Amino acid sequence: MSIYNKINAGFSLGTDAPITSGIEDVIYLFNEDDITLTYDIANPLIVTGLTAVTSAKIYKFEGTNNSFNTTSKLAKTQVGPRYTEEIDFNIAGLSVEVKAQLMAMGYGRVRAIAINNYKAGNSSIELFGAVNGLILTDAERNAADETVEGGYKLKLTNPDKLKEPYPPRAISIAPESGTATYASTLAAIEALSV
Repeated sequence: MSIYNKINAGFSLGTDAPITSGIEDVIYLFNEDDITLTYDIANPLIVTGLTAVTSAKIYKFEGTNNSFNTTSKLAKTQVGPRYTEEIDFNIAGLSVEVKAQLMAMGYGRVRAIAINNYKAGNSSIELFGAVNGLILTDAERNAADETVEGGYKLKLTNPDKLKEPYPPRAISIAPESGTATYASTLAAIEALSV
């Protein structure tokens, strides 16, 4: 009996580029239907293009002191491996505009881009919710919570029963001429963001 996928490479960690935990204090969110994704033909784990539908934008959320975190968990199912993806972050604000954004994330689906602190690999910039999107599943505000100064603690994750078929996708976007780099990928994301 053959299996669908087989391992075809190994890896080792060296002293030249030790693994570094965490993500940068910025995430990018966009509505699921606002940006069209282009994938590498040979490797579905790589997003090679982000194209705005009409004048859609990617929204940049900035934090401080490790206020963002990403998680990807393997879940074995009857049809194969699936992945639960989560993004935790804090919002240091309390306004009707913030509350409107929280409601939009709870009802609509978004996708998220995170930038890993570990930049030596080809997955330094990752996309979460590529197939099924993410929704706001936790939004907690404790006015007396000094850790976030009374702001919101949020969690975006996959909708119920809709896990992702792949782990978070790497984003690697080439400039108009040349090969994709970390800088060219970040420039392409920033060009679409507000």
